[in-house]
Amino acid sequence: MIDWPHLFGFSVNPVEIFIRGTVIYWFIFLLFRFLLRRDIGAIAIADVMLLVLIADAASNAMSGGYDSITDGCILVATIAGWNYVLDWMSFHFQSVRRVIQPPPEALVLNGKMQRKTMRRELITTEELQSKLREQGIEHLHEIKIAYLEEDGEISVLRHDGKEPEQSPEHPMKKKVS
Repeated sequence: MIDWPHLFGFSVNPVEIFIRGTVIYWFIFLLFRFLLRRDIGAIAIADVMLLVLIADAASNAMSGGYDSITDGCILVATIAGWNYVLDWMSFHFQSVRRVIQPPPEALVLNGKMQRKTMRRELITTEELQSKLREQGIEHLHEIKIAYLEEDGEISVLRHDGKEPEQSPEHPMKKKVS
Protein backbone atom coordinates (compact mmCIF):
# COMPACT_ATOMS: atom_id res chain seq x y z
CA MET A 1 0.00 0.00 0.00
CA ILE A 2 1.26 3.49 -0.87
CA ASP A 3 1.79 5.87 2.04
CA TRP A 4 0.54 9.05 0.31
CA PRO A 5 1.17 11.44 3.24
CA HIS A 6 4.75 10.16 3.53
CA LEU A 7 5.26 10.34 -0.24
CA PHE A 8 4.11 13.97 -0.60
CA GLY A 9 4.70 15.30 2.92
CA PHE A 10 7.84 16.97 4.21
CA SER A 11 10.60 14.84 5.68
CA VAL A 12 12.98 17.81 5.94
CA ASN A 13 12.14 21.38 6.89
CA PRO A 14 11.47 23.27 3.60
CA VAL A 15 13.59 26.20 4.81
CA GLU A 16 16.54 23.84 5.32
CA ILE A 17 16.09 22.49 1.78
CA PHE A 18 16.00 26.06 0.44
CA ILE A 19 19.17 27.00 2.35
CA ARG A 20 21.00 23.84 1.24
CA GLY A 21 19.99 24.42 -2.39
CA THR A 22 21.04 28.06 -2.21
CA VAL A 23 24.45 27.33 -0.68
CA ILE A 24 25.23 24.56 -3.17
CA TYR A 25 24.05 26.67 -6.13
CA TRP A 26 26.25 29.62 -5.19
CA PHE A 27 29.25 27.44 -4.32
CA ILE A 28 29.17 25.69 -7.69
CA PHE A 29 28.43 28.93 -9.55
CA LEU A 30 31.46 30.65 -8.03
CA LEU A 31 33.61 27.60 -8.69
CA PHE A 32 32.63 27.63 -12.39
CA ARG A 33 32.84 31.43 -12.66
CA PHE A 34 36.32 31.86 -11.23
CA LEU A 35 38.13 28.53 -11.63
CA LEU A 36 36.66 26.51 -14.48
CA ARG A 37 35.88 29.14 -17.11
CA ARG A 38 37.80 27.60 -20.00
CA ASP A 39 36.34 24.12 -19.49
CA ILE A 40 32.67 24.92 -19.78
CA GLY A 41 32.06 24.96 -23.52
CA ALA A 42 29.44 26.61 -25.64
CA ILE A 43 26.68 27.01 -23.06
CA ALA A 44 26.68 29.42 -20.17
CA ILE A 45 28.02 28.48 -16.75
CA ALA A 46 24.66 28.90 -15.05
CA ASP A 47 23.04 26.65 -17.66
CA VAL A 48 25.55 23.85 -17.03
CA MET A 49 25.05 24.18 -13.29
CA LEU A 50 21.29 24.19 -13.64
CA LEU A 51 21.30 20.97 -15.63
CA VAL A 52 23.71 19.18 -13.30
CA LEU A 53 22.07 20.30 -10.08
CA ILE A 54 18.51 19.68 -11.21
CA ALA A 55 19.46 16.24 -12.47
CA ASP A 56 21.05 15.41 -9.14
CA ALA A 57 18.23 16.89 -7.08
CA ALA A 58 15.58 15.15 -9.15
CA SER A 59 17.53 11.90 -8.99
CA ASN A 60 17.68 12.06 -5.20
CA ALA A 61 13.97 12.78 -5.02
CA MET A 62 13.10 9.95 -7.39
CA SER A 63 15.44 7.37 -5.88
CA GLY A 64 14.51 8.03 -2.28
CA GLY A 65 17.51 10.18 -1.33
CA TYR A 66 14.83 12.29 0.30
CA ASP A 67 11.91 10.85 2.15
CA SER A 68 9.37 12.66 -0.02
CA ILE A 69 8.89 13.91 -3.54
CA THR A 70 7.97 17.31 -2.15
CA ASP A 71 11.47 17.69 -0.65
CA GLY A 72 13.01 17.12 -4.08
CA CYS A 73 10.57 19.51 -5.75
CA ILE A 74 11.49 22.28 -3.34
CA LEU A 75 15.21 21.74 -4.02
CA VAL A 76 14.69 21.74 -7.80
CA ALA A 77 12.54 24.88 -7.55
CA THR A 78 15.21 26.60 -5.42
CA ILE A 79 17.95 25.82 -7.94
CA ALA A 80 15.81 26.84 -10.94
CA GLY A 81 14.73 29.97 -9.07
CA TRP A 82 18.31 31.11 -8.49
CA ASN A 83 19.12 30.47 -12.14
CA TYR A 84 16.15 32.60 -13.23
CA VAL A 85 17.02 35.38 -10.77
CA LEU A 86 20.62 35.51 -12.07
CA ASP A 87 19.48 35.58 -15.70
CA TRP A 88 16.89 38.28 -14.96
CA MET A 89 19.31 40.41 -12.95
CA SER A 90 22.14 40.15 -15.48
CA PHE A 91 19.70 41.10 -18.27
CA HIS A 92 18.42 44.18 -16.41
CA PHE A 93 21.54 45.32 -14.56
CA GLN A 94 24.92 45.72 -16.24
CA SER A 95 26.67 45.80 -12.86
CA VAL A 96 25.33 42.31 -12.11
CA ARG A 97 26.21 41.13 -15.63
CA ARG A 98 29.85 42.22 -15.10
CA VAL A 99 30.07 40.08 -11.96
CA ILE A 100 28.18 37.08 -13.32
CA GLN A 101 29.75 36.93 -16.80
CA PRO A 102 33.51 37.20 -17.16
CA PRO A 103 34.65 39.69 -19.80
CA PRO A 104 36.41 38.45 -22.94
CA GLU A 105 40.17 38.19 -22.47
CA ALA A 106 42.57 39.04 -25.30
CA LEU A 107 44.88 36.07 -25.96
CA VAL A 108 46.44 37.53 -29.12
CA LEU A 109 46.69 41.24 -29.90
CA ASN A 110 48.08 42.44 -33.23
CA GLY A 111 49.82 39.12 -33.84
CA LYS A 112 51.40 38.92 -30.37
CA MET A 113 50.42 36.41 -27.72
CA GLN A 114 49.32 37.98 -24.47
CA ARG A 115 51.34 35.76 -22.17
CA LYS A 116 50.06 37.31 -18.95
CA THR A 117 46.45 36.53 -19.93
CA MET A 118 47.40 33.07 -21.16
CA ARG A 119 49.18 32.35 -17.85
CA ARG A 120 46.16 33.57 -15.84
CA GLU A 121 43.80 31.39 -17.93
CA LEU A 122 46.27 28.44 -17.95
CA ILE A 123 46.37 28.26 -21.75
CA THR A 124 49.64 26.97 -23.22
CA THR A 125 51.14 28.28 -26.45
CA GLU A 126 50.61 24.89 -28.07
CA GLU A 127 46.97 24.77 -27.00
CA LEU A 128 46.30 28.26 -28.36
CA GLN A 129 48.05 27.52 -31.64
CA SER A 130 46.08 24.29 -32.00
CA LYS A 131 42.76 26.09 -31.52
CA LEU A 132 43.80 28.79 -33.98
CA ARG A 133 44.77 26.18 -36.59
CA GLU A 134 41.33 24.62 -36.18
CA GLN A 135 39.97 27.99 -37.32
CA GLY A 136 42.29 28.06 -40.34
CA ILE A 137 44.85 30.46 -38.90
CA GLU A 138 48.44 29.39 -39.44
CA HIS A 139 50.36 32.46 -38.32
CA LEU A 140 49.81 34.85 -35.44
CA HIS A 141 50.48 37.89 -37.66
CA GLU A 142 47.11 37.17 -39.37
CA ILE A 143 45.29 38.00 -36.12
CA LYS A 144 44.14 41.46 -35.13
CA ILE A 145 42.74 40.13 -31.87
CA ALA A 146 41.76 36.72 -30.49
CA TYR A 147 39.55 36.56 -27.42
CA LEU A 148 38.85 33.89 -24.85
CA GLU A 149 35.11 34.37 -24.55
CA GLU A 150 33.02 33.93 -21.40
CA ASP A 151 31.95 30.44 -22.46
CA GLY A 152 35.53 29.19 -22.95
CA GLU A 153 35.59 29.52 -26.73
CA ILE A 154 38.11 31.49 -28.76
CA SER A 155 36.86 34.11 -31.21
CA VAL A 156 39.21 35.66 -33.75
CA LEU A 157 39.23 38.91 -35.71
CA ARG A 158 41.72 38.88 -38.58
CA HIS A 159 43.65 41.87 -39.92
CA ASP A 160 42.25 41.21 -43.41
CA GLY A 161 38.66 41.13 -42.12
CA LYS A 162 38.03 37.58 -43.37
CA GLU A 163 36.08 35.18 -41.22
CA PRO A 164 38.24 32.42 -39.68
CA GLU A 165 37.58 29.01 -41.16
CA GLN A 166 35.76 26.52 -38.99
CA SER A 167 36.61 22.87 -38.61
CA PRO A 168 33.99 20.67 -40.33
CA GLU A 169 32.86 18.87 -37.16
CA HIS A 170 32.33 22.13 -35.25
CA PRO A 171 30.81 24.92 -37.34
CA MET A 172 30.85 27.32 -34.38
CA LYS A 173 33.79 28.76 -32.42
CA LYS A 174 36.11 26.30 -30.72
CA LYS A 175 36.17 25.52 -27.02
CA VAL A 176 39.45 25.55 -25.16
CA SER A 177 39.86 22.33 -23.22
